[in-house]
Parts: sequence; structure tokens; C-alpha cells
Amino acid sequence: MPYRMRGLPERVTVYEVGPRDGLQNESAIVPVEVKAEFIDRLADAGHQVIEATSFVHPKWVPQLADAGELLGRLDRRPGVRYPVLVPNERGLDRALELGVTEIAIFASATETFAAKNLNRTLESQFDMFEPVVARALEHGVRVRAYVSMCFGDPWEGPTPVAQVVAVGERLLGLGCYELSLGDTIGVGTPGHVTELIGAFGGPERLAVHFHDTYGQALGNTLAALQAGVTTVDASTGGIGGCPYAESATGNLATEDLVWMLSGLGIETGLDLDKLVSTSTWLAERLGRPSPSRVVQALAKG
Repeated sequence: MPYRMRGLPERVTVYEVGPRDGLQNESAIVPVEVKAEFIDRLADAGHQVIEATSFVHPKWVPQLADAGELLGRLDRRPGVRYPVLVPNERGLDRALELGVTEIAIFASATETFAAKNLNRTLESQFDMFEPVVARALEHGVRVRAYVSMCFGDPWEGPTPVAQVVAVGERLLGLGCYELSLGDTIGVGTPGHVTELIGAFGGPERLAVHFHDTYGQALGNTLAALQAGVTTVDASTGGIGGCPYAESATGNLATEDLVWMLSGLGIETGLDLDKLVSTSTWLAERLGRPSPSRVVQALAKG
């Protein structure tokens, strides 16, 4: 039986990142047919947005080298969006050739991460993003923006709120329809979440992306919902890790999120039993158990 809390949204969109952000961190290459079935199972469970893959150069992310083949295999369902991540104009070219209608770009809120992950400075990253966003919009392609290291950076420490806002507002100003605030190393806490969302002047066009390194992902999500955010990124089974934090346990698990939202009486349109079944199926193919607490509990019966 759900027990509602005041000030929470009636419905939340779960932006599923497992096929991209989850599988890109796997040490082994997952067969393309498994990826295609994974995405189809997610759609069958009720997901309306599933980030399918990334057009990053295979040298850097060999786990997603089959992006083009995967998109060709997808059994696209009406009403389901299948965005892809693109790092630059070359990635956008590939996406446009394959008829992609929604992309995401990946920015940094800190100088060091911009250098290590993008080979750019905090300022010059926008020189890379501006033509990508402009060309995508010219072709009628929607663009979402991620900002990483929004709460802390393993080299620089806590990220100043004003610095995150400055980066985020520039990305929104380019024409991105949504900004996903990422706690890449999982150091955020609920008060910090509330402060950051408030610094943007409100939750409009904001989403959140939490990692559960220190067990704060659900608490941080609740704080974001109380601040008015209605889109939450999550990964089925909690797959995916953070290479920048030794103890990182990966993304917020979709099942854990749905369990909490269901208990709060918040609609997601997702079938928890089907999600658990999908995570159990995928865990067998990855050769290890799902890190999701809800999957572990329900799979035991």
C-alpha cells in the first residue's frame, strides 16, 4: 500500500541508461543479440525512454563498438524513445546516417575531468558541443546534456555549485531540452542536491543521475523529487560502475528506484516483476549477480 508524502510529483519518468552507461563498464564484450534482447525486455517492462548505445570511438569504449549494428537490430516500439550518446561531430554523423532522432552529449563540471575524459578545458569543451547541438537541432534531433562531477571530483574535491550552474546553463542555452546532473563518484548528499537544484532557479529542464558509491542514491533522489525534479536516470539491475571511485557500486538501480516510488504512490508505468526478471536474465549472461537490493530480495522469492 502506498503512503504519499507532500510535495512530491504524481509521476516520474525513469530515463533508463543500462544498455549504454551500464554495459559500457563491463570488462567483457556483451554480444549484440543480448543487447538487443535486453533493450526489448526493457521496453516490454514499460520503459518509454531507453538510452541504447553510444557512438564513441571503439578504441575508447570497445564494449559499444557494435552501436550501428545494434540500432539496426532494434524492434522499435511505438511511443518508446531510443536516444544515443554522441561525443562529437563524428559521432553525430553516424547517428544521423542511421536516422537517430534523439542524442545526448556528455560535459564536465570540472577542469580536471574535462581534461581527462574529453581532452578539453572546462571552457573549450563548449567549442566541441556547440556545432554538435546546432547541427542536431537543424536535423530535428532532440539533444539532452549530461554534466558529470556535479557534486565532487576525485582530483579537485567538492565541485562549487556556481561552477555547475554556469556549465549547465550554457548547455541549456545551446538548445538542449534537458540537463542531467550527474553525481559521477557518488559523493552527493540530500542537502547538497537541494542546494544545487535551487541554484538553477527551479527544476524545469533538470534531471538527476546518481551513483550509489556511499549508499546515498535513493536519499538524493528523494531530495530531488522534493525539489520538483520529475526525471531520474537509473540502470536496470544497478549495472555500471564508476572508474574514478574505487568503491563505486554503480548506477542507481531501476528496481530500487521503482520500489521506492511505488511505495510513495508515484506512477512510473514500469512493471517491477518484469524488471526483476530482466535483471536476473542479464546477470546470468554477465556471469555475476545483480547489485540491486530489490532484485536480490525479490529474486529469492
